[in-house]
Amino acid sequence: MAKSLHDEIAEKLAKKFGTEYKSDEGIDIVDKTRKRVIEVETKRESLSQGIDQVKRSSLARYLAVPKSLVKKASETTENTGIGVMSGTGRILKRASRKN
Repeated sequence: MAKSLHDEIAEKLAKKFGTEYKSDEGIDIVDKTRKRVIEVETKRESLSQGIDQVKRSSLARYLAVPKSLVKKASETTENTGIGVMSGTGRILKRASRKN
C-alpha cells in the first residue's frame, strides 16, 4: 500500500531531525534535542486540529505543511506562537512562546 503524503512528510522530517515519527499517538514528531514538536498536516480542514494537538506543549511548536498550505497555515497560526515549516523541514515562520 502506498504511503500517504502525511506519512511521507512525517517520516522525512523524523529522519532529518534524528528522531522518530509516532503515527499512532499524539503529536507526530517530538524532537527533544532541538526542543520542538512538529505536527504534520496535509489538508486545509485539519489545520485547526493540528494546532490543538501542539498548543499545550512546553516545547517550540510547529505545523509542517506541504507547499500548497503554507499561506493558509501561516494565517491560521497568526498570534498563536505556533510556527510553520515546509514539508522538507525549512522553517517558514518561527515559533514563539506567545500563547
